[in-house]
Amino acid sequence: MASLSIDSKYRMNSGYDIPVLGYGVYQTPADVTSEVVQHAIKSGYRHVDSAVAYRNEQPSADGMKKSGISREELFFTTKIPPKDMRYDTAKEHIENTLNITGFDYVDLYLLHSPYGGKENRIGAWKALVEGVEAGKIRSIGVSNYGVHHLDELEAWIEETEKMEGKGKGGVVSINQVELHPWLSRPDIVEWCKKRGVLMEAYCPIVRAQRNEDLLLQPLAKKYNKTPSQILIRWSLQMGFIPLPKSVTPSRIEENANIYNFELTAEEMKGLDTGVYEPCAWDPTTSHD
Repeated sequence: MASLSIDSKYRMNSGYDIPVLGYGVYQTPADVTSEVVQHAIKSGYRHVDSAVAYRNEQPSADGMKKSGISREELFFTTKIPPKDMRYDTAKEHIENTLNITGFDYVDLYLLHSPYGGKENRIGAWKALVEGVEAGKIRSIGVSNYGVHHLDELEAWIEETEKMEGKGKGGVVSINQVELHPWLSRPDIVEWCKKRGVLMEAYCPIVRAQRNEDLLLQPLAKKYNKTPSQILIRWSLQMGFIPLPKSVTPSRIEENANIYNFELTAEEMKGLDTGVYEPCAWDPTTSHD
């Protein structure tokens, strides 16, 4: 594995690059978001993961602008909310995001979940594709998509390209799901890997619920790292893009301090638990 650093990026199917470590702002109160985003950027992060549903797009953008780092060097993600997975509402959200952030473009816009039924899912995706065509969005993808949802989208893209030409169905760059050693989702990971779709890992530190776990403790001791740092390192070595979140300045820094050690192949294998234990919601299994 090529050695990674805080500046590492991956090339997405869209042709754009994404920073390998993201800073998540899920449940971050709007009144502190700008401040913590600025601290994250000062600590080396260049990638902020927000969503319409988090109600903090505007202060996230504010923190990015106040960071002193140029817009081109920063990466902003947001998402169409689960309850608004329809063509018309998705179009409105794209416009609204640009209005409230003051950005000329969004780096990555995702469908937040596969809710709403096939027609609405595809409609919302179509709105994202049009956003890319209009230069409002650079890259698009999905979140919480299981293999059956991904198959459905791929079939629609192929069908659309047959009728309208290459690229007309849009290009899937990312699938963002809960990923950690107790939920490694090999089926979804394999599907995405085959197609060059990058996996983003939310809840990469399992909401600190596993800090005392016997799998992590010896590794934390050996490398003189916290359990959270071991988990983020696991995520990186799996080829994922982890999105740790914290509003505590020292933890924001700690979560980025993961590049001066590497887990061995044997240790990575030891963290392959084979269990399926989400700590958050799990829309990947929905079948509407």
